[in-house]
Amino acid sequence: MQDTTALEASLSKKARRNHEHVQTAAMLILFILLAILILIPIYALFVASWKPGDELLQYGLNLDPEFSKWGLSNYNLLFFGDHDYWLWFGNSMILTVITVVLTLLVSSFVAYGFAAYEFRGKRILFVIVLAILSVPFEVIMLPLYQQMSDWGLMDNYVAIVLPFLAHASTIFFFYQYLQGLPMSLIEAGRIDGATEYGIFFRLIMPIMRPAFAAMAILNGMNAWNNYMWPLLVIRSSEKYTLTMGLNTLINPYGDNYSLLIVGAFFSIIPIFILFVAFQRYFIEGMTAGAVKG
Repeated sequence: MQDTTALEASLSKKARRNHEHVQTAAMLILFILLAILILIPIYALFVASWKPGDELLQYGLNLDPEFSKWGLSNYNLLFFGDHDYWLWFGNSMILTVITVVLTLLVSSFVAYGFAAYEFRGKRILFVIVLAILSVPFEVIMLPLYQQMSDWGLMDNYVAIVLPFLAHASTIFFFYQYLQGLPMSLIEAGRIDGATEYGIFFRLIMPIMRPAFAAMAILNGMNAWNNYMWPLLVIRSSEKYTLTMGLNTLINPYGDNYSLLIVGAFFSIIPIFILFVAFQRYFIEGMTAGAVKG
């Protein structure tokens, strides 16, 4: 009887182990397929960046390298040509850095207030934050435009950054992360005589580094790729962002596919660097912010 029970337990354990192996293999295959789907457009863009612009105009993007047609003409145009690409690139870089820093700071303040303090109307305000998550940008685009116009902020970078400083999804993520931290840290800081700002900057922010890294990547991608809102509020060509500037390369009076394709490929590099810089914290931050406790 004991031998039979032990055999059944061994078989059950082996079956569970085989099931786990199958699950692991299935997940690995799924992620490999997703990676291929993501990398194919990037590969096509990379291949096209080495070909003359008229090839892209004639045949479009394709996966055939055709090494015989490769050359440095597009890259020479990018780095040494007469154009405004690097002006647009610098504008986008400055806007992205400012947007990420201010959004993380303001949103973390708001989330910390929700997580650490009790005040009248707290639940109603938090429900409003959650409700904003379900509102598409297109719904509030025109009211925001009218508001920026009334404030005299049109054709000003402030109009790009200001409306999104308290970002609803970032606030919610930080709030979830803070819910998993022991609030005894705040009490200990108060007992030691630290101010409320001192508690936040000296005790809470160092612990939130994984959350800041995760949100820096996501907000950085959004700010770098932002097109619709800057297109509405920016008028001067010298203030164009990279997405706006690249769009001007295709117009009814002429197309500059050579600069467009190599410029589009080069625009991926800052986001790649951002992810590499913070990837050690990214998974930890996303996992910790996804669950409470």
